[in-house]
Amino acid sequence: MFIQHIPKLSAKLCILLTRGQYTMSRDEIVFLDFGLLDYMECHAKMLKLVEKRINQEVGDIVILVEHPHVYTLGRKGREENILDRSVPVYRVERGGDATYHGPGQLVAYPIIDLNRLAVTVAGFVHLLEEVVIKVLHDFSIEAERVEGYPGVWVKERKIASIGLAVKQWVTYHGVALNVNTDLSKFMGIRPCGMDSEIMTSMEKILGRKVDMAKVKKSFVKHLSQKLGKNPVHHQALTAELVSLFKSL
Repeated sequence: MFIQHIPKLSAKLCILLTRGQYTMSRDEIVFLDFGLLDYMECHAKMLKLVEKRINQEVGDIVILVEHPHVYTLGRKGREENILDRSVPVYRVERGGDATYHGPGQLVAYPIIDLNRLAVTVAGFVHLLEEVVIKVLHDFSIEAERVEGYPGVWVKERKIASIGLAVKQWVTYHGVALNVNTDLSKFMGIRPCGMDSEIMTSMEKILGRKVDMAKVKKSFVKHLSQKLGKNPVHHQALTAELVSLFKSL
């Protein structure tokens, strides 16, 4: 069995937003930019934030991150869709099959209470697709949704994958947008059971490297607008909270 399952979390990760003086308004959404972070470390932080959101100890939060090379399998993912066993593989809670995460790919994990948002899971998937389509439009890339195939597509090529999990109506996992992604890594899997050649990236379409910071800025803007919330970056939190996040 080559798939590594996520281990139990340490008590250290219980230190979160609830310490310090910062209180989140229902009209705000906090974006936490973790930069390049190991998949397992990020997964642990995400799960703790999900529990805090369920208990209404924090408001809506979005993690922005890039990961070192890793493959993941969703709940119904088939192991035969992992072709390259030299890269770490984890089976996780999200929907979907096999996917790849790596440097140059913007991954966003929205930890959002759908009850307060008054939207279905399917509706939230569509919302994320619409956000990515608007982001790509900002870079002169015309993209679309394809009914029955979650994600975002450009001329029959998939540029963004979406796989959600929901616990007590709080979302986690999320969306992965190929910005400057090494597309050859998709050859190690059958992405969502499809041929790896179906994947594309912003860099491949535009013929140049794309500024990741500008992509993040566009994503924050459009997601905040879609949710009707004011974005708050982690820099706006108290120094104590920023320090705590760095120590997780």
